[in-house]
Amino acid sequence: MDDLLDTLKQCVDRLGRYRSLGRRLGEQNTKAGLIEPVIAALGWDVLDPEEVHREYRRRTTDNPVDYALILMRMPRLFIEAKAIGENLDDPRWANQTISYAAVAGVEWVALTNGAEWRVYNAHAPVPVEHKLFRTVRIADDVGAAFELLSLLGKDNMRDNRIQELWRSFFVDREVNLALNDLFASGEPPKDLIALLAKRVPKLPHADLQASLQRVRATFDFPRAGVTPAVSAPPAAPVPAPRPAEPSIPKSRASGQPPLPRPRKITVSEDEKHVGFQEMMAAGRVTPGATLHGDYMGQRHSATVLTTGEIRYQEKIYPSLSAAGKAVKLHVRGRNTPESTLSTDGWDFWRTTDPVCGDEVSLKTLRRRLVHTQRDQ
Repeated sequence: MDDLLDTLKQCVDRLGRYRSLGRRLGEQNTKAGLIEPVIAALGWDVLDPEEVHREYRRRTTDNPVDYALILMRMPRLFIEAKAIGENLDDPRWANQTISYAAVAGVEWVALTNGAEWRVYNAHAPVPVEHKLFRTVRIADDVGAAFELLSLLGKDNMRDNRIQELWRSFFVDREVNLALNDLFASGEPPKDLIALLAKRVPKLPHADLQASLQRVRATFDFPRAGVTPAVSAPPAAPVPAPRPAEPSIPKSRASGQPPLPRPRKITVSEDEKHVGFQEMMAAGRVTPGATLHGDYMGQRHSATVLTTGEIRYQEKIYPSLSAAGKAVKLHVRGRNTPESTLSTDGWDFWRTTDPVCGDEVSLKTLRRRLVHTQRDQ
């Protein structure tokens, strides 16, 4: 494990050199230069087929998995490899490997193109799009990559440390969803009002209801990081999967897979008069900022240009909604009905709030700006 950090830094250097070549590297070269060195640095013997089994098949009729990492003659982790530059957002790659892992009794699955690693829990009792546990891009944050990939090390897989972190992540995510659901609608749940009435019996129910409609709650869950037994270098923590979309300024839980959206946020008249250019002028969105949009269980990224336009997959779109529609076209194809393609770009795209530091929808970010302007 001591070699892992050095190996990841070498991978970052190779990524830069490979990309400068300007030609497709191919899956086999990606495996040799970027994936197998990481597997070896994690303590797995890549020369021993009883430990690192390439082209693994549970049955001879099955489609092979690129790597099965084996302990005590039982596969503990499947790794599906793609060529560098391959789009991991394609749901086929994760879905087919997760499905096979579930049948084979293998709990953990990693999907990688050498530059990005995604780790899934195949046995999680949730839809496949919510099985994603962590994702890291090596060149973006070597420290975060170290923390996540350390959990896939031979010793840590033997001790099942990743399961400990998954459990806390999963429970916190479910509780976070429930809490957000209590506060996300314009009409507070009756059971919440009744509970509050027991705490403050002197206040009429109407006043309690009105107060809950005004509230801006904060739920601060700890992020699940690497357990103390793993010695990581000083670095940023493993990025948490995105929490469910709240109608509150800040709600943070360890959960980075896409979550079901709660009820839609009601947009005030003041908010409707704030355009994307005004958001940029106020410094709440900066040129070059990355936008994230989750659709059909996969995360897509776009970039804000100085003109206020949005670049997605090397094409430029005049608005947030147009860029969101482009994502749906990319996923669903040209025959998708217009009613499906119609997109509220403010609700679809998310970014990091430069003031609060959390990732929220642009609709929530706009609401925060309006509230700030009111308070000034």
